[in-house]
Amino acid sequence: MVSDDELIKQFLSGAENSFKKIIEKYKAYVFAIILTFIKDHNEVENIAQEVFIQVYRSLPKYRFENLKSWIGKIATTKAIDFKRSNAKRFCEETVVDIENFRSEKDHKCSTPEEILLQKENSEEIYAICESLPEIYSHVIIKFYFEGKSYQQIALEGNTPLKTIESRLYRARSLFKEKWRESR
Repeated sequence: MVSDDELIKQFLSGAENSFKKIIEKYKAYVFAIILTFIKDHNEVENIAQEVFIQVYRSLPKYRFENLKSWIGKIATTKAIDFKRSNAKRFCEETVVDIENFRSEKDHKCSTPEEILLQKENSEEIYAICESLPEIYSHVIIKFYFEGKSYQQIALEGNTPLKTIESRLYRARSLFKEKWRESR
């Protein structure tokens, strides 16, 4: 069997077939690393492809130390980068979901499917809100479900307005965490 260093030297001298051998040798290893971070098989394949594209581009700069660990570092970095960008996108979508919830709950649905989906979504959001610590659930439910303003909530609870603002901010953060866990 040809060593990694030999395969790299062959590739660098123009033998494209040697890169295919590198892919075959490390494909399962790369998949295993990515699967520890991401469970969606389609995404794992996409990230593995990105890993090997990065390896292909970076091989001329490779220092002939330990190819397996080098490829492993690239795979880990790509998986973490994907997870971070996906988490950021998910947080933005969650904020949009809860922010739009207030206006959507009054929206008239035209089909039975839309009515059912809206009801299920509303129930799930409400259940997550109720599962928060009481000081946060109280504020988030009054604001989003009862449609009360910060001032109204502050007056009802005889609480300073800034306290309500900070509790609602914290409630949104906790909601995001719970929402992410439920998915």
